[in-house]
Amino acid sequence: MPHVSARLASPADIDSIVSTFTSAFFHDPVWGSAFPDERRRAAQAAVMWRVYVTSALRYPWTFVTPDAEAAALWIPPGGVELLPEEVAGLERNLARVTDPDTARAIMAVGEQFEAVHPAEPFFYLTILGTHTDHRGKGLGMALLAESLARIDEVGAPAYLESTNPANLKRYESVGFAVRDEIVLPTGQVVTTMWRAASVS
Repeated sequence: MPHVSARLASPADIDSIVSTFTSAFFHDPVWGSAFPDERRRAAQAAVMWRVYVTSALRYPWTFVTPDAEAAALWIPPGGVELLPEEVAGLERNLARVTDPDTARAIMAVGEQFEAVHPAEPFFYLTILGTHTDHRGKGLGMALLAESLARIDEVGAPAYLESTNPANLKRYESVGFAVRDEIVLPTGQVVTTMWRAASVS
């Protein structure tokens, strides 16, 4: 795994991170198909990613490679992924760029995820992605390893949902273990994964 220079993201990185996530998840089994119109998918999905990226920056736990080729959004223990007003605004904006049924279905996925979150405090890897122009260089996993090293310093566990089965072995390689499965109304299976706190 290559070493990467990870840095904390700032508001100046929002556009670049949104572009990275839009590219990274364009063909994702869950988040790609959530936007059925492939011609409009990038613009529609960017609306969603922008809300998540902007919201996560309230915490000092969003890491990027030097030019945001890869980004990892972490929500720290006790934090929230989206504030209530952000949730309501996201659904309205998604309905505006898609349609009300598509927007509701997208929001329902997030609600299903949240319903099975572990009870104990944890760092939540809400989004990890690498721009397709830089895929295959190991940047995303190196960034993940670097951010996990920082989480290990505070002795906390970590949790994620994997929407792509192809990523399971990658997550296992940095200490995550399969916890459970979430079956979406579409029949797609999302795997939840847990990484125990490091004991020094």
